[in-house]
Amino acid sequence: MAFLIDSSVLIDIERQASGLSSLVERLGDESVGMAATTASELLHGVHRADSALRRARRERFVEAVLSAVAVYPFDLDVARVHARVWADLAAAGCRIGAHDLIIAATALTHELALATGNADEFRRVEGLQLIAGWTTP
Repeated sequence: MAFLIDSSVLIDIERQASGLSSLVERLGDESVGMAATTASELLHGVHRADSALRRARRERFVEAVLSAVAVYPFDLDVARVHARVWADLAAAGCRIGAHDLIIAATALTHELALATGNADEFRRVEGLQLIAGWTTP
């Protein structure tokens, strides 16, 4: 199964200092990517680090992830799905975070399951296949 990986999973890996090897072991031969928004969230964490040491460590981790994982852009196809999902959620009186909405639209557009530690937010999106509660072993 091919899937999109959410920043919550990657942040968990980075915080546990388990490195990319735990991700690679968990994935096996599965195809994995991330939304460009997820890349931005990870890079944001680098810039918000509270010390030079933590920034350097995060930057090494994030750059390793970015070089190993495909990044799906927010293009017109994703924008069309994003607009539809956004309208559907608004009509139902539901909201999810703006970044999560883009990530969900990316997964739906590319027919990918979403690996996340934030399933409560993403469950609101109809048709989105989740790999929920995924944390490192």
